[in-house]
Amino acid sequence: MKTSIDKSGRGFTLVEVLVALAIVALSLTGIAVTLGDMLNNARWLKESTYASWIAQNKIVEFRLANEVPDVDETTGDVFYANSDWTWRAVVSETGIENLWRVDVSVGRPEGDYIRTVTGFIGEPIPPGAANNIWIGNAIRADRGDDGATD
Repeated sequence: MKTSIDKSGRGFTLVEVLVALAIVALSLTGIAVTLGDMLNNARWLKESTYASWIAQNKIVEFRLANEVPDVDETTGDVFYANSDWTWRAVVSETGIENLWRVDVSVGRPEGDYIRTVTGFIGEPIPPGAANNIWIGNAIRADRGDDGATD
């Protein structure tokens, strides 16, 4: 019994296989670079969001102190989201009486500031005074009084 060997030339040559492997290698390299960029962007977005929240919290703390802020610069550290952060708050005058601008910058202790958030603080009011304004407006609305004079 004789076996026959197929000599019709079907199959891939060594050069074709090497070219295909080179194309696959380049494609995988491009995918790896893209994934690395995506991970870096996700990390930056997370840190930027945390820094923004910390800055907003500091502005709220200034407002809740319910006192006239000193026009100066203050700094501090905070532990947030299992990480150490540093912040700097700069209070400045706005040119409008009883209104101050607060710029809070937040970043990592070992690096630059990541995010700066700006807020405004008005003149302190006695506790509960804002509720009286809302209650007064609600009473006028119930009476149909729109505040207009005849």
